[in-house]
Amino acid sequence: MYHVIIPARYASTRLPGKPLQNIAGKPMIEHVWNQANKSRSESVTVATDDQRIADACRGFGAEVILTRADHPSGTDRLQEVVTQLGLDESACVVNVQGDEPLIPPALIDQVAANLLKYPEASIATLSEPLADIETLFNPNAVKVVTDSRGFALYFSRASIPWCRDQFVEKPQYLPDGVPFQRHIGLYAYKVGFLHDYVRWPPSPLETAEALEQLRALWFGCRIHVAQACEIPPAGVDTAADLDRVRAVLEAR
Repeated sequence: MYHVIIPARYASTRLPGKPLQNIAGKPMIEHVWNQANKSRSESVTVATDDQRIADACRGFGAEVILTRADHPSGTDRLQEVVTQLGLDESACVVNVQGDEPLIPPALIDQVAANLLKYPEASIATLSEPLADIETLFNPNAVKVVTDSRGFALYFSRASIPWCRDQFVEKPQYLPDGVPFQRHIGLYAYKVGFLHDYVRWPPSPLETAEALEQLRALWFGCRIHVAQACEIPPAGVDTAADLDRVRAVLEAR
């Protein structure tokens, strides 16, 4: 069994009040909560530092925990929530972002099952095959390289692996036979790891790449990466994303 936690912050540089944006007559956070409740999780909790979001979530029946507003990262916020919930160190929690109203429940189940399958892993996450050169060279698309068993070797905004000869000869083409993977930011954690994580200082790699998962690798934790069982629709970062998701959900 596992638990789902949905972090939801009101402040957003590009889309203020994002969790409360109306989509097909419901706030976006309610759509995320509904999708999470279709998974096989034991519980679904919304974690927010904003009373407006808390009130809206309680209005549609969600369990809500109010957190501090000064957490340096989403992982730190998650650790506060598992502490308030009193979860055992061996428990598994899945972090579902509050701006993913179309998140497939199957992915939530998959990432949780994957963490339980690999006891040596502290974190499980997902990826998808990367099939175009534009995405490979896009720093907003995080890439991941794994070993033969699927354990992460490195995550980067850079183009990894770097095909030395092919990119010199044909820089506009994606080389064949190379396992390029784009990281999907859905995570399952062991609660004990979260307690360790908040005691560690940010690593130089994490600071350079602005990727929290690199702190875990820096301190020797293992992250298992599975190929997603289905490709998730993009989340909501901008007003254009919001319009796209509205069109999808209003058509249902």
